[in-house]
Amino acid sequence: MLKIGKLDSDVLKRIVIDKITYRRPEVKVRAGVGEDCAVVDFGEYECAISTDPITADVKDIGRLSIHISCNDIASNGIEPLGITLACMLPPGTTEEDIETIMGQAGQAAKDAGVEIIGGHTEITPVVTQPVIVSTAFGRGVAGQSASARDMKPGDVIILTKNAGLEGTGIIAADREEELAEFLDADEIRRAHDMLRRVSVIREGVIAGKIGTAGMHDVTEGGIYGAIWEMCQIAGLGCEIREEAIFVDPVTRKIADHYGIDPYRLISSGCMLIVASPEHGEQIVAHCEEAGIPTAVIGTVCDADHGLVTVAADGAQSEIAPPGPDELYKVIVR
Repeated sequence: MLKIGKLDSDVLKRIVIDKITYRRPEVKVRAGVGEDCAVVDFGEYECAISTDPITADVKDIGRLSIHISCNDIASNGIEPLGITLACMLPPGTTEEDIETIMGQAGQAAKDAGVEIIGGHTEITPVVTQPVIVSTAFGRGVAGQSASARDMKPGDVIILTKNAGLEGTGIIAADREEELAEFLDADEIRRAHDMLRRVSVIREGVIAGKIGTAGMHDVTEGGIYGAIWEMCQIAGLGCEIREEAIFVDPVTRKIADHYGIDPYRLISSGCMLIVASPEHGEQIVAHCEEAGIPTAVIGTVCDADHGLVTVAADGAQSEIAPPGPDELYKVIVR
């Protein structure tokens, strides 16, 4: 029986991706482990496309459904312009529930500068809570899309914001009464507010204009899962300085309480950016000017170096392939 959450990378490749055998010449980037977006050739332009579901958070599902797919488009250095939503809602859903979801989605789309251009809404007994699948589209000049295939040894690895960003917010919404046992009101409010910082469009567009060797929106599998996926695409290794990855003290408290790893916790709102040292310095400076916390957390290495993290005391650990997100240890019990 398969585990809850995203399929393990080897299982995904073997039973899903390897079954996709027909190829169109217009597809420049196609389905693959770690790929955020497909890219389709439209002559002078190219279209980036990404699909993602929201299944883990109900209270903010409308807003998150916009951001998760738009973030993937931004990870290609392209601004999203349109999005579709397929909403599956359980029996007992009211008009007010749908109005709330679409109110959130409408406002988030306005904030992101993206138009909701279609979709589907139905009530169905096959779901027990709302599920939204969103597909976002972006248009860029041909050749504009960033790809982890461009990574090279010596490139720097940059992270925006803080590890476990989205996961912290979801746990705060889902387990508020439990959190009150060990967090004060200000800490709970700060945890809730992390769900308002899950967009990476600004840093994606900033970095895309400067030039990158690939970006990755950090979703299920957390920081280390995203790093593993980028290196898998590039066929390279890396060395990550764990102490350079910012973990908010509230996230650290929540992680310690539930016994979860903040570096493996879903982190939408964080962007991994790989760039040459020169471009990396510019990206960090421009992001900081825009009020986006940004840090260089490591470097790209030859494949034979492996994927390693270095702790503050110098101890090294291997970065393993991503498995089920740490979030499911808390919200599925």
